[in-house]
Amino acid sequence: MAFEGLAERLQSTMQKIRGKGKVTEADVKEMMREVRLALLEADVNFKVVKEFIARVKERAIGQEVLKSLTPGQQVIKVVNEELTALMGGEQSKIVVASKPPTVVMMVGLQGAGKTTTTAKLANHLRKKHNRNPMLVAADIYRPAAIKQLETLGKQLNMPVFSLGDQVSPVQIAEEAIKKAKEDHNDYVIIDTAGRLHIDEELMDELKQVKEIAKPDEILLVVDAMTGQDAVNVAESFNEQLDITGVVLTKLDGDTRGGAALSVKSVTNTPIKFAGMGEKVDQLEPFHPERMASRILGMGDVLTLIEKAQANVDEEKARELERKMRTMDFTFDDFLEQLDQVRNMGPLDEILGMMPGMNKMKGMKNLQVDDKQIGRVEAIVRSMTKQEKQDPSVINASRRRRIAKGSGTSIQDVNRLLKQFEDMKKMMKQMTNMGKGKKKGKMPFKFPF
Repeated sequence: MAFEGLAERLQSTMQKIRGKGKVTEADVKEMMREVRLALLEADVNFKVVKEFIARVKERAIGQEVLKSLTPGQQVIKVVNEELTALMGGEQSKIVVASKPPTVVMMVGLQGAGKTTTTAKLANHLRKKHNRNPMLVAADIYRPAAIKQLETLGKQLNMPVFSLGDQVSPVQIAEEAIKKAKEDHNDYVIIDTAGRLHIDEELMDELKQVKEIAKPDEILLVVDAMTGQDAVNVAESFNEQLDITGVVLTKLDGDTRGGAALSVKSVTNTPIKFAGMGEKVDQLEPFHPERMASRILGMGDVLTLIEKAQANVDEEKARELERKMRTMDFTFDDFLEQLDQVRNMGPLDEILGMMPGMNKMKGMKNLQVDDKQIGRVEAIVRSMTKQEKQDPSVINASRRRRIAKGSGTSIQDVNRLLKQFEDMKKMMKQMTNMGKGKKKGKMPFKFPF
């Protein structure tokens, strides 16, 4: 996840002050020095860091903190609130025009992921807001940009308006809006041309498109991995076009995350969405308070719940709970669970949203390898129906057949069978704990 280094530094700094019953001004100053270094290392804009530190220091040295019953906790609360404010305070939603269609103009430099983000946004609007968007191919300069958008439109079964690459983007935008009105599309998302760097010609053309399309939203797509450059790009585009929001892409990459913390302050424009991966459904509304919570190691339970609600079948979950209680849990159920968890996203990302997971032994550098999950799946799928329902029938010759069929070793098969039994024992212990029995040691370790 983005912010990894920053999160680590801030969490260890917070840990030092967390349990303190008495916090002095010197403690706060020492902590602020470390926080300042952590932010600068994460590539947060210098001016932004200076103002942030001044605000936190002023509040943390105030009477309500130093004289409270839990001053250490109060200081962390202040840092959390100020971090949230730095990223925009509260979630900023996409605009809906009073008279459809709502016109959204996507702008940004080449390579930031603008065309893909255009499709992701259309997909988000349809899935989460029940909208009927039209995509507009107005990037006539980049070879294959029109083809790319048409391919994504086909993949999503969504209309893409194009007049080829010989017509001006201004005319394309004008004709697209007319067509959207005729076809009753309630959103028009215009994919405009980018350049490798900001130039006058690009800005002039975008201003002309803006004039004719009269967009309700101008969303700037920024690559979070370009750090401080991302902030400079945002500043330039904002000066010329008055952008209404920012979409940060590649926020799942191994990036220092400074752009996300600087871009709102520098442009005074909210971050509306974050791209969390390559797939068309990996665009999430940006929640400043949840991001602050994740950076400070407090987890992100709300996003986790939303992901579960969107991807987990409630009826199946209830049935699974019954099976766990009655010990009817089989390898078929196990496969179903694996699919549902996988639909929620990468497992290490899901675990990262759980409060306190980063402090658990062995969790800090956890990386869940998809190949290992694939191996587990292959073993289970190589079992017969009877074997999945009742693993106790799996003798030595059956184990050899399963290993051969799944392209794994007999040791892999043995390990999975043992872990599955351990898991069933653990489930029994957990249901017994609910009945007031003494808690036992949990022997199960996830089989990848």
